[in-house]
Amino acid sequence: MASDFTPEDYLGELLKRYKANFDITSDYRIGDRTYPAYASFFSLGEKYVLKKEAKLWAIRAYEHVFFDTAESLTADHLAGIRTMIDGHVEPELVRRGEKYPEKDHMSSYLTFVIICKKTPEDEVKKAVKKFSYDKGYLLGFRGHSQARIACAFLDSESVLTNYAGKELKTLLTDIFKKG
Repeated sequence: MASDFTPEDYLGELLKRYKANFDITSDYRIGDRTYPAYASFFSLGEKYVLKKEAKLWAIRAYEHVFFDTAESLTADHLAGIRTMIDGHVEPELVRRGEKYPEKDHMSSYLTFVIICKKTPEDEVKKAVKKFSYDKGYLLGFRGHSQARIACAFLDSESVLTNYAGKELKTLLTDIFKKG
């Protein structure tokens, strides 16, 4: 069953849903790549004793979402995502050029959502499911970064994610029901 969505329509609908909690930038450039959209989220949690000067703890959580479109997903596309994470996303957005993330950093999710016109070959599907990236800092005292991959295939109206991205499946599948 083919979807009536174009990649641009699907992306537009998806961004409407992200807009409530994320800051969205169109045509976001990082490294040598420009993504159709980028969304960022930051959350700060703190615990005090009686007054703000007596802070017990604080945690900072981030999510960076890169949206992309493609005719079909390939092994080269996945390799490019890995290269982008290692070369730009993690050092520039998580560590901000430093050796470690900031104090009180708990987690950074590096999410890539790829909207494809065609469902890829089985080997590529397996590669998506096996895609893994989890990097800890200072034995976990400065938190960790984790990559999530989610792919929406318009021709089959299906969604595929890696293990870390499995919670994205419901959101991405729900967009097909709207169309």
